[in-house]
Amino acid sequence: MIASPTEPSPRRSFGSRRDAFFDLALIVITLVAIKQSLLPFTQLYAGPASTLSAMILATYFLWRRGLKWADLGFRRPEGFFKTVGLVILIMFVFIIFAQSMTFIADQFFIDPEYGSRFDHVEGNLTAYIIIMLLVWTHGSFFEELLFRAFIMTKTSEACGGGLWGSIIALFASSTFFGYRHAYYQGIHGALVTGAGGFAFGLFYLWLRRTSILPIIFAHGLFNTLGQTFRYLGIED
Repeated sequence: MIASPTEPSPRRSFGSRRDAFFDLALIVITLVAIKQSLLPFTQLYAGPASTLSAMILATYFLWRRGLKWADLGFRRPEGFFKTVGLVILIMFVFIIFAQSMTFIADQFFIDPEYGSRFDHVEGNLTAYIIIMLLVWTHGSFFEELLFRAFIMTKTSEACGGGLWGSIIALFASSTFFGYRHAYYQGIHGALVTGAGGFAFGLFYLWLRRTSILPIIFAHGLFNTLGQTFRYLGIED
């Protein structure tokens, strides 16, 4: 599942690792700084504002290195039925990881059930439409391109690549992904979300050579279902 890249020369390896760490650090700082600075004013838009800013910066970093998002797996998938099958598989594995961590987290932490961040969506069509726009930008494309494609790739490169680089990248990305949701989901939600991010990360290591769009679609569908249930007043 994890493919090891060809090892570069020692001099090029040092430069690549240094550049990767620099790019990674600035993206993480951007995600944290912008979100934390906006949280006192808005919980709903702090995350999307930070991911949009990080996407612009990450796109510039890739361009400066002579790369594009396609080099990180953002390509057209290989056929409709294969893509649908992968989306179903990803959602199934995600549920297994998330539910397993939910069982563990329940033993130690209280589930805040998303706090009040999305309370306004229930029965409010305008709010639901706005949330859907955020789901299919920030909550699917931006998060997968940043947390899986960019952060995992740069973390692996900064750690020297290979199997261990991929393993470190997988754990680091899923941990940071969980942390990003702790402000309204608490420690319980951060653990569950981190476990789901771990599942997405496993699939990224598999699909980055072909197309990561099935991961993006699966992420977006999960968020769509959750917000649709919330709009309809159904407990998900």
